[in-house]
Amino acid sequence: MLYSQLFGKTLKIVPAEAETVSHKLLLKAGFLDRALTAGVYTLLPLGWRVYKKIENIIREEMDRIGCQELLMPTLQPKALWQETNRWLKYDPPLFKLKDRHQKDLCLAPTHEEVITDLVRRFVTSYKDLPLYLYHIQNKFRNEMRPSGGLLRTREFMMKDLYSFHQDKKDLDQFYTCVIEAYKNIFRRCHLVVKLIEASGGSIGGEVTHEFNMLCPTGEDKVLYCPKCDFAANSEIYHQKKCKKCQTVLVEGRGIENGHIFKLDTRYAQAMNAYYVDACGRKQLLWMGCYGIGLQRLLATIVEAHHDEKGIIWPKTVAPYQVHLIQVGHEGLKEASFAHKIYQKLIEEKIEVLYDDREVSPGVKFSDADLLGLPIRLVVSERTAGRVEWKERTKEKKELLSLGQLIKRLKEKN
Repeated sequence: MLYSQLFGKTLKIVPAEAETVSHKLLLKAGFLDRALTAGVYTLLPLGWRVYKKIENIIREEMDRIGCQELLMPTLQPKALWQETNRWLKYDPPLFKLKDRHQKDLCLAPTHEEVITDLVRRFVTSYKDLPLYLYHIQNKFRNEMRPSGGLLRTREFMMKDLYSFHQDKKDLDQFYTCVIEAYKNIFRRCHLVVKLIEASGGSIGGEVTHEFNMLCPTGEDKVLYCPKCDFAANSEIYHQKKCKKCQTVLVEGRGIENGHIFKLDTRYAQAMNAYYVDACGRKQLLWMGCYGIGLQRLLATIVEAHHDEKGIIWPKTVAPYQVHLIQVGHEGLKEASFAHKIYQKLIEEKIEVLYDDREVSPGVKFSDADLLGLPIRLVVSERTAGRVEWKERTKEKKELLSLGQLIKRLKEKN
């Protein structure tokens, strides 16, 4: 991609609305536009590329444990929500509207009702189970106070996985399987998270866990044990000592990046969702649900990976792997060499952002640090037919030939 053609510009002054580190840097670096309205944002091309990397990681880990992807509607009828008694009780309140026939609808904040209705029409026998269905779709939450940029919004993309089982034992086994898949997702996004006991809230479930990254800007208050792996949301755990090892708990703040629930038979009972077992008996379906907010995950990565100069994207989610900078006047041999490198990188299928703008070297270097791509390459009169290599996380610089450059990039990929 030629930087001169990239839609979205870096900002010198961060809008006053930005408070968290991720919000400031994503706005300043041109990954995100200012709020269209409270809690509603446009991801610019750089931000969308990061989003798609995150989405692909999630999709790969879901597919790895045998889940099937589908897509469910955003518009949902009132009747389904009345079956579970959540039309009036869901918190935050639903975004409600009427169509031109005066029928009541809502914008989906979640899909328990829709998926249960779908499954009760397709699943009849124990032979159809277990079943793991997920989708990645925009959701709407009528938040009173959206905040933190992408950390708390009113419209966002979420991966929702729903599992259906014959009994509690099978649900428990899959729940553990999802925990491991989630750990893989966060590891691949270079986040260190804690699995904490949590509240089921408006979704429900006696057993529910969040995946929290400890962070000073986090909204959630987390109690965690410095000795063992126990952690809990302070909303549900009010003791000072760890229930596993009796060590005094430490209080911190965290950003929730995933929430999983054992729903048991709650929705099946409310919506008459049954299957017939091997003995011919009618049984309620057991159910679990498992969510990850993708834009929040994107913002959390920035909260975890930045310095005073800008963002530091992990290689797995960076919008481009290489930031190529040409220093010198257009038309000189350095410009020709830089363009040759750009074309070679494209041929080798190496993602590259080429800063071909007619701006000062200082602006190019400052923007490179701000955007935070893993590798910066510089071509100038001083490099004398070679390329200066510098990684975003290191101060060391090296001069490489084009052949050496391509070889190293392939090794890193």
